Amino acid sequence: MNTLSFEYLFNTSSKILYQRLSTASGLNEWFADNVSINNEVMTFSWGDTEQKAKIIRQKNNLYVKFEWMDNPERYTEFKIEKNSLTEDLTLFITDVVEDDEDEDFITSLWDSSIKKLKNKLGLKVN
Repeated sequence: MNTLSFEYLFNTSSKILYQRLSTASGLNEWFADNVSINNEVMTFSWGDTEQKAKIIRQKNNLYVKFEWMDNPERYTEFKIEKNSLTEDLTLFITDVVEDDEDEDFITSLWDSSIKKLKNKLGLKVN
């Protein structure tokens, strides 16, 4: 497995950001083509591809961690930290992927997804 880490700055409230990271409707806006939830299992669809995940840890407005059901070693975690001076938020993403997955491709997917999320929130995109 390969652990990738990303950081993105947000000028919004942690409550608003957390809702986009932890709910099917929020994730549906930016993360996948379609997200649904049934019995605590989230189904993510991208075109013809579908993956299922469970939220295994979460704390309101701070973090959420998804375990991908096809491989319990794979997970995606979102952590929100607030800068006490600037009031800006940093979103830390940890994405554990298969060893054979292309890191540059995954990085570009996260960058474009976060750009889409910022657009949905009406934030300036860097």
